Amino acid sequence: MPLSEKLLSKLVCPGCKQKMIYKEDQDKLICETCKLAYNVTNNVPVLLADEAEKL
Repeated sequence: MPLSEKLLSKLVCPGCKQKMIYKEDQDKLICETCKLAYNVTNNVPVLLADEAEKL
């Protein structure tokens, strides 16, 4: 089940506070400003900078 539009409208990058793009096929939230990808595990965004992947 994908993340709800309501939740996505409220989520921002923990680093720069910009909106992120949800890549449903990869289960990742992408911050184009910081060039980081945050995992979504069991429909829960993991917004920890230590666990983000560099793009």
